[in-house]
Formats: sequence, structure tokens, C-alpha cells
Amino acid sequence: MGRTIPSFRNVLEMEKADWRPFRNALDKSERKDFDNMFDIPRLYLTACSNSVQLVPLHPIIMSILFHHYKELTEIISEVERIKSKVNSTKERTRDRYIEKGT
Repeated sequence: MGRTIPSFRNVLEMEKADWRPFRNALDKSERKDFDNMFDIPRLYLTACSNSVQLVPLHPIIMSILFHHYKELTEIISEVERIKSKVNSTKERTRDRYIEKGT
């Protein structure tokens, strides 16, 4: 009979347990960040399961990278939106100043 493949949720927990010595070597203030990072793949369990990788860490790392990429692009978009708003405000202020000066 064939073997039962563990769910990726279980694989993720096993991988996290394997990294416990690394986590414990971190400064106490960094351990929560490490735990939060390892929680990210839970958002992408279906994608991780469907990737069928020989090395379980690969989809875990990819999901963390993908999540950070998405966050980074959102932040860049927000910065651009704020820059545009600031430039627009500067132009209106400059135009009002020019109008008052003439």
C-alpha cells in the first residue's frame, strides 16, 4: 500500500521544530519575529501543498519571500501615492503664492 503524505500544515510544524535550535540561539527580542516569519506560510498552505517539492523548506521560503515581496510592492505604491500628493500640494501652494505675488 502507498504511504500517507502528511499535510503541509504538519510538514510546516515539523520544519519549524527542526529550526528550534536556531530560534533559541536568537536574542529573546528576535524570537517573536522569527515565529511571525514562520507563521507566514500558513497563508499559502494550498500553494505550498500543490508545489510538491522534495525539500519542504523550499515552499516555506518561497511563501515568505512572496509575502514580503507583496508587502514591499504595497509600501512602494503607498510611498508613490504620498509623493504624488505632496508634489500636488507643493504645486498648488506655489501657484497660490504666484497668484498673490502678481
